[in-house]
Amino acid sequence: MSGGNDAAKAGIGLGSAIAVAISWSLHKSIVWALVHGVLGWFYVAYYAFTRPGGLAG
Repeated sequence: MSGGNDAAKAGIGLGSAIAVAISWSLHKSIVWALVHGVLGWFYVAYYAFTRPGGLAG
């Protein structure tokens, strides 16, 4: 069975979707949205740690 593999792919897809949404809201650029979508969870984590207030908001 490949249940774990499907879950991993879903997680990667979700990370990319969140990264694209964050990127678009900040930059309004398709190019940056594509770049950040490829980076996925790495960009999401970077954004979370570098925004004012950090992870707490």
